Amino acid sequence: MSKRILVKLIGGCLVGVTFLASCGKNPNSPGKEFAPNMYNGVGYEPYRQIEKNPLNPQGSNLWLPVDGTVARRNYTTSFGEGDSVRKDLMIYNIPADSIDIASRVLKNPIPKTDAVVAEGQVLFERYCMHCHGASGAGDGKVGKAYKGVPNYTSDAMKSLSEGHIFHVITYGKARMWPHGSQVNPEERWKIVHYVQKLQKGS
Repeated sequence: MSKRILVKLIGGCLVGVTFLASCGKNPNSPGKEFAPNMYNGVGYEPYRQIEKNPLNPQGSNLWLPVDGTVARRNYTTSFGEGDSVRKDLMIYNIPADSIDIASRVLKNPIPKTDAVVAEGQVLFERYCMHCHGASGAGDGKVGKAYKGVPNYTSDAMKSLSEGHIFHVITYGKARMWPHGSQVNPEERWKIVHYVQKLQKGS
């Protein structure tokens, strides 16, 4: 028998043995995996876990929140002073695609005072002015390059309700991106007070 035939015979036997060894009695077993990391990737997907996490006492990739963590959805604030203090649990459950509902039913829970409007102005200048401009005319530095920023004093904009403005700050609209993750509910309502001031051109 030639050397070439012998090599082919041994190679064929090895392939056959490997093939048979990969088969098992358990019909649910996939057998040997050639590249398991292609099927069981590192757990980047939410809640995906292959092995116990040695760094977490619970063994999970999902860590418990640190002490004192407050869910943004359950943001609580209070208004007024002395006997007139009122607490408000600011839960916002209106979906992003329901701006008509927000426009009709939402009312600003924060009483309008000069101090609140001044705080709203500071927040507006921090988060909004780069697009909307100092007077709300849509002429901010970014707004000049990023076309489509509305003018608050235009006929279409100056009649927008407080609920509509709050909803747009939260979820965004058209080319405006959502700001719900950067600005908490109390701050959004203060910005609403200031935007309504700009709507009047004052």
